[in-house]
Amino acid sequence: MKSVFKKNSRLTTSFLGYTTALRAKLLAGLAIASFLFNSSCSDPATVGLELAPGNNQIGVFYEEFALDAQLVLLDSFNTTNSGVLVVGNESDDYFGKTDATGYSRMYIDATDARPKADAILDSVFFNMEVVSVNGSDLDQAKRYSVHMLSEPILDTLYYNFDKLAYMTEPLATIDITFDEVKDTVMQLSVDEAFQQELFEKLKSGSEFDNLINFRKYFPGIAVKAKEGDNSTIGVALGANTGIAVYYHAVGDTVPLKYDINTFSSRSFNGIESDRSGTPTEVVTEYGLSYDMAHIVGMKSTVAMAMRIDTSPLDAFLDTLSGVTFNQVQFTIGAIEDQDEENVPITGMVMKFVDQNNEPIRSTINNAQLYVQEDAQPQVLQNAEGERVPNNAFTTAAILAYDSEDKLYQTGLTSHINAIYRGDLIRQNWLLDGSIPPKPGLSSTGIDFQRSLRQFKVNKDKIMIKVIYSKSR
Repeated sequence: MKSVFKKNSRLTTSFLGYTTALRAKLLAGLAIASFLFNSSCSDPATVGLELAPGNNQIGVFYEEFALDAQLVLLDSFNTTNSGVLVVGNESDDYFGKTDATGYSRMYIDATDARPKADAILDSVFFNMEVVSVNGSDLDQAKRYSVHMLSEPILDTLYYNFDKLAYMTEPLATIDITFDEVKDTVMQLSVDEAFQQELFEKLKSGSEFDNLINFRKYFPGIAVKAKEGDNSTIGVALGANTGIAVYYHAVGDTVPLKYDINTFSSRSFNGIESDRSGTPTEVVTEYGLSYDMAHIVGMKSTVAMAMRIDTSPLDAFLDTLSGVTFNQVQFTIGAIEDQDEENVPITGMVMKFVDQNNEPIRSTINNAQLYVQEDAQPQVLQNAEGERVPNNAFTTAAILAYDSEDKLYQTGLTSHINAIYRGDLIRQNWLLDGSIPPKPGLSSTGIDFQRSLRQFKVNKDKIMIKVIYSKSR
C-alpha cells in the first residue's frame, strides 16, 4: 500500500525546510532547537541529541497526512424555535441555489389597551431586528418581504425541509442597503389595505379578544428574500420584530402604540435547495456518505455536513512504539476563496459517528460523544468502574476558523494519546457547526442552525500534523 505519511529525520542544531507560519505555530512551546526533514517510508529512527553518558538519545519527529472526507446531508435537522429567522436567497456554483424562509407565529397581550372606536390611525410598520448579514454585494439594495401565512404553525417539530403556504402578495416590503451595517432594526412599509383592515379589527373586532382568536385571524408570517440578491439575514424574534400600530385619540395629538410582535412565538426555518447542475447534485439521500472528486464543504441550515474518515490514524499509530505525542493538530484549509462579506462557518465540533453516520452515544447518559479538547479528560469512569469516553459537550474540541490564514484548526494531542494508549477506540467524525460557547470566541456555535454560512475546501488540505518524540 502506498504510504500517506510524510516523515522526518533526526533532531539537529539547525532548522531547515520548515518555514510556513502554521508549522511555526505547531512548534511553539516545544523546547527543541530545530528539525531537519527528509522523506522516508520506513519507521522513524530513534536518533537525536546525546543527553547523558551512556549514549541516551531522544528523537523528535514531525509527520503529516491527509484524512479523506465525504459529504453528508443530515437527516431530521430540527429548526424549531432557533430564536432567529434565517431569510436568504443565495446562488453558488458548488451548493446550487438556496432559498431560506423564516416562519413565525405572532403574539399579542390581550390585556394591552386597544384603540377606541373613534381612534385615528397614523401609521403601521413591520419592524425586523436584524442581528446578522452575510452574502455578496452588500453595497447594493436587498429586498425583503413579509407574507401572512394561509395555514397555521402547529405545536410540533419542524425541520429544515418543511414549509407552509402563505399569501402571494406581501403585507410589508423593504429595499435596504446594508454596506458595513450587520445589525439594525428594519422598518418595512405595510400595505395600505391591510393597515385599514387590521386597525378596524383592532378597534372593535373579536380577533383581538385573546391570543387564540388572534392566531385564527393571523396564523403567522413567512419572511422572504428576493431571488438573486445572494445574501442572507438573521432576524431575531421578540419584542423588536413585529407590527407596530401608531394611532391617536380624537382631539388629542399624543401618539399611542399597539404592538403585535414575535415574543414567545413558535418559529422555524425552511430551506429549499436546488443543487441541479452542480457537483453536489448527487447528494440526494439523507444520512448517506457521498464521495466527491476534489472539493468538499459544508453549508449551514441546508445541513450539508462533512464526514471525516480517520482510518489513516490506525495506519500511522501502528508504525509507532514507545513514543510521546508532543503536539497534534487537525487542520482544514486554507479554504476556497469566497466574498469577504460572505463569512464562513465560525466553528465546528467533531462528533463520533458509526458507519451509517449515526451518532455514537455515551453508555453513561446516552449523550452524543465528541472529540474532547486538549487538557480535558478523554475518558471517564462509569458506575461499574469501566473507563468510557468523556460525554461532555461543553468541553468538546472546537475547530475554530482563523480568518488570517483562512483555515480551521484544533489541538488533538490528548485525543491521539488516548487512542495510542488504548483508552479510546478510534472513531470517524462528523463535523457539526453547533458548538458550545467558549471564552474568546465571538460565536456561540449557532451558525449551523441560524444562517446559511458555508465553506469549501480541497480534500488534500484536510490534515493531521504531528510532532512526537521517541527515546531509548
